[in-house]
Amino acid sequence: MELSLPDFLTSSPYEPPATVRTRREGPVLHVELNSPETGNAVTEAMRDELLDVVGAPDPEVRVLVLSGAGDDFCLGGDRTEFADRLAEDPTGRGIRVAGEKARRVCEAISGNRAVTIARVQGKAIGAGLALALACDLRVGADTAGFRLPEPALGLPTAWGGLPPRLIHEVGAARVRELILTGRAFDAAEAHALSVLQRVVPENELDQAVQAWAKPVARRPEAALPVTKALLNSYAAATRMADPSFLDAELMAAVAATGRRTSPRTPGPDTSHS
Repeated sequence: MELSLPDFLTSSPYEPPATVRTRREGPVLHVELNSPETGNAVTEAMRDELLDVVGAPDPEVRVLVLSGAGDDFCLGGDRTEFADRLAEDPTGRGIRVAGEKARRVCEAISGNRAVTIARVQGKAIGAGLALALACDLRVGADTAGFRLPEPALGLPTAWGGLPPRLIHEVGAARVRELILTGRAFDAAEAHALSVLQRVVPENELDQAVQAWAKPVARRPEAALPVTKALLNSYAAATRMADPSFLDAELMAAVAATGRRTSPRTPGPDTSHS
């Protein structure tokens, strides 16, 4: 069976402008973050649309490919929306709701019946890195870049359960350095850290995705969800102290405190900071 990546022209269950577009090719579902003018910054609308797509898995879908339109995979959270939420409710209630939904999105990706593949080009920052890391397999362009800027913005690194996943994949010592310094790292280092499992020239990203998707799509239907459940349970055993259910509370509390003590309201993670 020949699989090819779609050209995402019209497929979306939402009225324009949709922030997530989908395309089904047999057992493969392509999900594209679709806000290239903002670097696919994660908004409330995007969280809702992602949750609708990945939170109700189709048993016929065996592979889910997550990608981003334009130059970047995802520049992180939308800072303007974040600041507006905090201005509307200085106690951080809106931030809390958004954070809880972010956790549900990442859990729906990681726990999806299908094998999930992140196709990363350009930058994956903060929430963008969290979305990619929630996927089973991650391939990036050799020009891709990554960063965790939240502490520099006056916020905890607490989006979508990112820290425990990152520590599990990378190791506590390296994660501590990446979060506390907020330094950028490139695709080669991401590969060495297992943030990416494969790095290719950007013009070969589609072929790399297809090389993974084709054999997975041919696997017996019953084997994939059971195998994924086993792998996830093994990983969970090494994350017994996973506090990600507190992410939303932590984000809201720190943001509200920061607003009271600073004349400037911090926003979430984007490369524009």
